[in-house]
Amino acid sequence: QAQLVESGGGLVQAGDSLTLSCVGSDRRFSSYSLGWFRQAPGKEREIVGYISWFEDRSYYSDSVQGRFTISRDHAKNTLYLQMNSLKPEDTAVYYCAATRGQTLYYLSDVDYWGQGTQVTVSS
Repeated sequence: QAQLVESGGGLVQAGDSLTLSCVGSDRRFSSYSLGWFRQAPGKEREIVGYISWFEDRSYYSDSVQGRFTISRDHAKNTLYLQMNSLKPEDTAVYYCAATRGQTLYYLSDVDYWGQGTQVTVSS
């Protein structure tokens, strides 16, 4: 069973930076589009951004554009989420996700989920 395992969450203050990592257990993930979703308490899970398997093109939601950066290391089968200028509204459980398709906008696009890692931003 292919797995995605996130790490790097924690408690930070507003304005701080944090980097999340997601390691894929299956080498096939290197040819999948990978991304991050998040779910805040009482809210629906939403896309943060993703990076395509082809040409490593990235997409970001408006709420994180310019503050967050997604990158991947194909050799390490690892996905990263660099989060800068964090805000209290970024507080959520962050989930790594993978799709065999090219785009990763919706929950229905996801073929594999990680278990999630908590990010809490205090004001």
